[in-house]
Amino acid sequence: MKVIWVDTLGMGASSTMPYAELVATLRAAGCVFAEDEARVLTEAARDDASLAWMLARRVAGEPLELVVGFADFCGLRIAVAPGVFVPRQRSSALVRAAAAGLAAGDVVVDLCCGTGALGAALAAGVPGLEVYAADVDPDAVACARRNLPPDRVFEGDLYEALPGDLRGRVAALVVNAPYVPTDDIALMPPEARDHEHRVALDGGADGLDVQRGVVAGAGAWLAPGGRLLIESSRAQAPVTAALMAAAGLATAITLDDEVDGTVVIGTRS
Repeated sequence: MKVIWVDTLGMGASSTMPYAELVATLRAAGCVFAEDEARVLTEAARDDASLAWMLARRVAGEPLELVVGFADFCGLRIAVAPGVFVPRQRSSALVRAAAAGLAAGDVVVDLCCGTGALGAALAAGVPGLEVYAADVDPDAVACARRNLPPDRVFEGDLYEALPGDLRGRVAALVVNAPYVPTDDIALMPPEARDHEHRVALDGGADGLDVQRGVVAGAGAWLAPGGRLLIESSRAQAPVTAALMAAAGLATAITLDDEVDGTVVIGTRS
C-alpha cells in the first residue's frame, strides 16, 4: 500500500514509503498508537519530503501534535505551539460538565487556558457564549489567540489578567491549572516534561498551589449560580473539593471513566 495525498491544487502525490513501513518505524520508536499516528502524519503531509521531515521529528521524540501543528480535541483542530500545554482528551470531561446548563449569552472564562482549547470547544458546542481566556505564559496567550477571538485572550497571573467588567458575571469558570506535584514531573512522559513549559505542569509540592489561588479568587468573579470547574486527579479531587467548600461554594465531583477525566465543581449559591 502506498500513501496518497491530495495537495491544494487537487493533484495527487504518491509516497515512496509503504504505509506498513511507516507504521513499523513509528512502532520501533516506541509509539504505542503507531497506526493512528501514521494516519495523522500522512493526512498532514504535503509530499514525500514533508512526510520524511515529520517522521524524523516524531521518531526523535517530538510530540505528534507539535509535528503536525494541531491537536484533535472535542471535534476541533486546535492549533498548538512549542512549549504550550497540549490539550489532553481527558479534558473533554471538563468541557462536557461545563456545557451542561450553559446558554447563549452566558459568560465563560477559560483560566490557565494554554491553547484555549476548553474555551474553543465550549464556544463551538454552545453557540452564542461570550468566551474569554487568560494565561500567565506569553507563548500560551499567543497560541490561544489563534484558537479564540484574539481580543478576548489576556496575559497575566490568574484573575489579574481579566477585564474588571467580568467581575460577578461569569457563568462558568473552566480551569485546567497545572496539578502535577513538583517531584512527579520527572516521572511524566518525555513528550510532556521535555516539550511543555514548566509553568504549565508544576502545581507545587502537592500539585494544588495554583488551584488554591484559583479557588480563593473565584467567588468575586462568578455570577450568582455560576460554577467553577477544575480538572483534577482522582486522588486530589477530594482536597480540591474541600478548598471549594471552605470558600463557600457548593461542591460536587464528576468522574468520566470513558476519558479518565475528573472534574471538581463548585457552585456559587
